[in-house]
Amino acid sequence: MDVKTINQLLAEGNIDRDDMWPRIVEMESKAHQFRFEFGLNELPKEPGLIIIRGPRQYGKSTWLDMNLRWSVAEFGKGSTYYLNGDEIANADELAVELTSLHASFSRDAGIKRLFIDEITAVPGWEKAIKRAVDQGLFRDVLIITTGSKASDLRHGSERLPGRKGKLPKNEYIFLPISYREFLLNAREIHGEKSWIAYLLTGGSPVACNDISQFERLPEYFIQIVRDWVLGEVVSSGRSRLALTQLLHVIMNNGGNSVGFAKLARDAGLANNTVASGYIEQLSDLLSVMPSWPIETNKKNVLMRKPCKFHFINLAVAIAFHPSSLRYVHEFENLPPNIQGVFMEWLVAQEIWRQSVLGGSSNPEAMGFWASKEHEIDFVTPDKDFIEVKRGKASPLDFSWFSKVFPRDHLTVICSSPFTSKQVTGVTIEEFLLSAPTSLAYAPC
Repeated sequence: MDVKTINQLLAEGNIDRDDMWPRIVEMESKAHQFRFEFGLNELPKEPGLIIIRGPRQYGKSTWLDMNLRWSVAEFGKGSTYYLNGDEIANADELAVELTSLHASFSRDAGIKRLFIDEITAVPGWEKAIKRAVDQGLFRDVLIITTGSKASDLRHGSERLPGRKGKLPKNEYIFLPISYREFLLNAREIHGEKSWIAYLLTGGSPVACNDISQFERLPEYFIQIVRDWVLGEVVSSGRSRLALTQLLHVIMNNGGNSVGFAKLARDAGLANNTVASGYIEQLSDLLSVMPSWPIETNKKNVLMRKPCKFHFINLAVAIAFHPSSLRYVHEFENLPPNIQGVFMEWLVAQEIWRQSVLGGSSNPEAMGFWASKEHEIDFVTPDKDFIEVKRGKASPLDFSWFSKVFPRDHLTVICSSPFTSKQVTGVTIEEFLLSAPTSLAYAPC
């Protein structure tokens, strides 16, 4: 159904037609229903601008449809309208649509909302929003936008000072579903291997559903993820081949620190500046994050030294990895060292997810610590220490930790849990289940 027809039905308050909500209908037809949480448990009733960014195939558009339908049901006809950024050519066209819709809101609507899906598909979208607000439009409307181009949303938001209302928070990151949520549907199917199944999905509801129902990642999901990443990179003027080679270099160096000069050389790029540009875009796509070494005493990030590169979206790692993983048993057949690398990436994704959900001001500030004799895989944004071991571990392996960090605690993810004064061993599943949860989250 086209946007004009949808808005006409919204103006009439007619929201009972299934053809208005194909994503919701598809979601409800799935064998398993997953819920999400990303910090926005309920839409505010005050006017302002909310910006939600996140990767493709993680449920943003479905979430938007659900909240759009709920909003009309609660506040009545003419209270809520919808735009699709994928169908708008430029900022001028968006400005025309905004002006038209503003005049369509009902005078009787106490709460007014406008939902704009994939707004980052509109070049210069922030100019149209700025123009509309400066003209006195939408000062009494809550505008909710979603987008997959994280840099466009962030930079666009920065260009809207004083025009985002007085909401306590304007920007949100749409997160993977939690392992706890995945386990509600997958435990009976995958048992003690459920964490592997979750790893393969990256926490995407689409992939979680298929691997829970058919025990296999859907091929179309892999292709959508690949097309999304490649499309974003190529549209910015960068090379598809160079990106693919760079990703393989990151995978080959998984778990090891590497400088940008070596990264560029091994990937066949011109120099470290070019390599840095690719990494920045992958970070903007919430896919790959550099992890910098941490100084021992002050725990400051040392950004001039070689860093590690972690996938914080496991779906991207799976989509581009040469092993073409689709089943749990295929992961189990990987060499132990590659399994260990995937485990580190899963931990990186969860550290990042928990940091975002916990309201960290800088969830990307993830690091590692290393000396000539020892290394710790992760120093979280909250300065917690985490080590990842694929096999067994004991407190004796880390007797040195209290001497170097007498006031800190180390969590070791391993297959043999233990407890000592400053070091605790937990399984990967226990770690994934350690995140606090919110009770006010909705099905997706």
